[in-house]
Amino acid sequence: MKTIIRALMLAALVAAPALAQDYPAKTLTFVVPFAAGSATDQIARAIGQSVAEQGKQSVVVENKPGASGFIAAQAVAGAAGDGYTVLITTNTTHAANEHLYKKLPYDPVKDFVPLTLLGKGGQVMIVNPKVPAKTVAEFIALAKKQPGKLTFGSGSSSSRIAGELLQQMAGIDILHVPYKSNPLAITDLLGGQIDMMITDTATGIPQVKGGKVRALGVTALKRSALAPEIPTIDEAGVKGYEMGYWFAAYVPAKTPPAVVAKLHAMLIAATKSDAAKKFYESTGTDVATSTPEELAKFQAAESAKWGKIVKAAKIEAE
Repeated sequence: MKTIIRALMLAALVAAPALAQDYPAKTLTFVVPFAAGSATDQIARAIGQSVAEQGKQSVVVENKPGASGFIAAQAVAGAAGDGYTVLITTNTTHAANEHLYKKLPYDPVKDFVPLTLLGKGGQVMIVNPKVPAKTVAEFIALAKKQPGKLTFGSGSSSSRIAGELLQQMAGIDILHVPYKSNPLAITDLLGGQIDMMITDTATGIPQVKGGKVRALGVTALKRSALAPEIPTIDEAGVKGYEMGYWFAAYVPAKTPPAVVAKLHAMLIAATKSDAAKKFYESTGTDVATSTPEELAKFQAAESAKWGKIVKAAKIEAE
């Protein structure tokens, strides 16, 4: 029996480098927790194009929106650890959800192997043109006159927490309306079903440029190069306000280290591709990459930070 076990272990050790050498040998699937058109979807497609060219294998982007990223994260967590199923995600699934929900159908640490950060960005606060407020201060004043009457939508944890943090810091009460993804919330904002939302610049700025919504402020501490005329929420009067988001890639636990290393190298190279550069420049997203170990440490720090924000905002886990 011991001889058989040793033989199997030896075979596994020999097979691992061979697997990496042949990788990729078939189509890769990039799973995205949000709808088509979302910022995460856009970066997944831009990165996927380069990975497909490097590996000479097609890359399929599969959108699994809903349940605050649960569906996509759970699907990847349960997939084979062979490097062919990759989660392209954000802080929603890997830093915020564990503080927003009492029970997750996946473990953001144990069920995944970190690959690399892919980018960092800020958000923009936008309102339906029919909302009379033209500045952050005017919106806050309007909300104080009508406690609980104004609404804000969110299709990601970053979007939701940004709105919750604004309420907390500005001392206002506005009703939260959840959506499966930010583009879906944008649709209702355009239709007047909700009054305000704070969304990633990739989703919000095009609507602002098109004159379909009014921008009141950006969530970073510096103005966006995409729309320098929009003040930061901090300079608009809510001192110290800041809320961003990040993109990262993960594979299922037990993915062989050799495959992780090869996929990591392909993703890093992909962030330098023309398609990726176009995404970063057009959305105001900063390029941000890391080693798997650095991503693990960053994720832990971000989880702690988001936990503090959720607690301070007095959001009870659902």
